[in-house]
Amino acid sequence: MIDRPRRASDTPAEALVLSRTLVLVGLMGAGKTSVGKRLATLLGVRFVDSDSEIESAAGMSIPEIFASLGEPAFRDGERRVIARLLSEAPCVLATGGGAFIEPRTREEIAAHATSVWIRASLDLLWDRVRDRPGRPLLDAPDPRTVLADLDRRRSPVYALADVTVDSRRGASHESMARGIAAAVRRFDAGHPARPPTIGVAEE
Repeated sequence: MIDRPRRASDTPAEALVLSRTLVLVGLMGAGKTSVGKRLATLLGVRFVDSDSEIESAAGMSIPEIFASLGEPAFRDGERRVIARLLSEAPCVLATGGGAFIEPRTREEIAAHATSVWIRASLDLLWDRVRDRPGRPLLDAPDPRTVLADLDRRRSPVYALADVTVDSRRGASHESMARGIAAAVRRFDAGHPARPPTIGVAEE
């Protein structure tokens, strides 16, 4: 799915000017899509959701791809779609939770984009995803344990992202988007990539 930006006059003058795509990474429920849309509007660029692009290219939903082709085939298609998107004009790109975990996809992102890990606590992630369908990896008798295991295994890889921003319950998408923009400006300027903790509202 691609959301077109608002008019240039709606974009704050102090907004970051992108020379590279911003790739949002993190577990399901972190806020990559909701915050990403607001960030794209703030920066005056398009928003792209890689999962939606994969579904469009495959002609089937993510759960259908997992069921019929398996996760390895999905990851290969995901890598190719992300590589294509990174070759286009800079945008805000929200990726699926497993995308950054794949070494070849991570290499593509490192070479052509700035990566931002939206980090959230397990409790917050679970509150956001527990009643939402369409999460193949959580299709298990004890999905919270599965999510906890994903968090434990994936967090060290997410920590390789260029910028890390913390998500907390109750703050606004606007504050999160502005915080990410500020953190990326600091990163681009050669300052430490780790910004102060910033909050994000519930999705």
